Amino acid sequence: MALQPEVLRQPIKQVKRARALRKDMSLPEVLLWIELQKRPGRHKFRRHHPLSDLVLDFTCLERRIAIEIDGLAHDMGDRPERDLRRDVYLRSRGFVVLRIPAAFVLKDLNAAIEGIVALCREALPLHPRTSSGGLPPRSGEVL
Repeated sequence: MALQPEVLRQPIKQVKRARALRKDMSLPEVLLWIELQKRPGRHKFRRHHPLSDLVLDFTCLERRIAIEIDGLAHDMGDRPERDLRRDVYLRSRGFVVLRIPAAFVLKDLNAAIEGIVALCREALPLHPRTSSGGLPPRSGEVL
């Protein structure tokens, strides 16, 4: 049996939390998820993906992009500082973090999707392909 990549092996507590969040999505998250399931730009997205002790709202693992939908609560109390620490941690794990205000998703869903797709196009793939379509050789591997 093949070992899963680290990004897919997560503590059961976070997996259960992610499952619960998937059942209790906000309206902006639901609207965005309906569109992201269509694989815009041919990119695959996951919703409420557990990563270490976090749960990402949406992610494109191939491009290492974390998409966070920020409601009003993200402007209150210690949330801005917590979000900043979270972003620093995600960047240290190789992720690009895109924060989209929930109000923006409700106002212009198409623009939100276009911004996500544009960022996916700019980001380097986690596993770059060779011109022949396959994966490049590993370090020290002979073609």
